[in-house]
Amino acid sequence: MAGWFETYRGVIFPWNCDFYGHMNVRWYAHHFDDAGFHLWTMAGIPQTAMRDRGVFSVVATTKTDFVHEMRVGELLVVKSAFVHIGNKSLRHVQRMYNADTGTLCAGQDTVEVFFDPKARKSMPMPDFVRTTLQPHLVAPDSEP
Repeated sequence: MAGWFETYRGVIFPWNCDFYGHMNVRWYAHHFDDAGFHLWTMAGIPQTAMRDRGVFSVVATTKTDFVHEMRVGELLVVKSAFVHIGNKSLRHVQRMYNADTGTLCAGQDTVEVFFDPKARKSMPMPDFVRTTLQPHLVAPDSEP
């Protein structure tokens, strides 16, 4: 489990579900997005540290695999990890589980790029980010 962090817990509400009774795609994105913000803090880089240093990262790509449906009233837990650090970007993965059964329900793979908001282009990853995240890297195909 080293490098993996529990980043989010939630419950599936009726308004999260489609007419089939399954959680709708938009809500998977919502839960993963919230978890992604917590991942940085769990790994030692709070959002305030990035903001105070003028460091911005933006999501460049995200891919979600839907493995098992989630239904009203079920509890979910998301576990997240960094899997690659590049020069201007990094990659993290997340796994959503049914909190009661441990069933894997979805996975997300995301690339974030460091971004200069004034120049509106990518920028090199700051050294403090690389140094802080390096010890937390896990293999891309590992599981928590």
